[in-house]
Amino acid sequence: MIEILNPAEIARARSAGALVARILQTLKGRSVPGVNLLEIDRWTREMIEEAGAVSCYVDYAPSFGRGPFGHYVCTGVNDAVLHGLPRDYALADGDLLTLDLAVTLDGIAADSAVSFVVGGSPAAEDLAMIRATERALSAGIDAARPGARIGDLSAAIGSVLEEAGYPVNTQFGGHGIGSTMHQDPHVPNTGRPGRGYKLRPGLLLALEPWVMADTAELVTDADGWTLRSATGARAAHSEHTIAITEGGAEILTLPR
Repeated sequence: MIEILNPAEIARARSAGALVARILQTLKGRSVPGVNLLEIDRWTREMIEEAGAVSCYVDYAPSFGRGPFGHYVCTGVNDAVLHGLPRDYALADGDLLTLDLAVTLDGIAADSAVSFVVGGSPAAEDLAMIRATERALSAGIDAARPGARIGDLSAAIGSVLEEAGYPVNTQFGGHGIGSTMHQDPHVPNTGRPGRGYKLRPGLLLALEPWVMADTAELVTDADGWTLRSATGARAAHSEHTIAITEGGAEILTLPR
């Protein structure tokens, strides 16, 4: 299903995106050495409920997971890059943490992810990998405009990641979003320009470049959810929800 939102729905999407951005920024500020991933999940639940929003994750049960997910935020540490199931783990100085959050507010969903190093001892290679995903995200957003094809966005994202030296996995990538969290079209993190669905005003997309330092292969934890690099290498993930407008792309999950 591909949804095209009307102006009133886009306005609601802005509110959902602002909420996601605010929660992620609050969680990032609280994620210091010693904080438990289950505490982060509890804080997320409290902020979602206080805002009158609904988690997209608690009842999320796709075919690839061992659902339902049962938590409010994805917490990936070090080599865990996608669908990180919160667990009893206290963050340590130097951990590379990815937080991925999606909520529905007034019937419209927004989705965003951020990776950062916990504490005051970031490794240069971790920062370089995070920045590569951020640059790739910006490139994908810059390519998003009415009349562009999904392949144009994928090619822009993939060129940044590949030029930075990272293997690119195409199994999981960006996606359409609207009244539900995951919709068509799929937006791979590499591709060929001029291919795929043509973008129209009113379309919402969640773009999410992610990489692992030395592999494109994923393995799944025993929890049935957490996806890690097959080599144990660290990973990073950046994501924004955008709305296609007559003038280009509007980022809905940008911190303010």
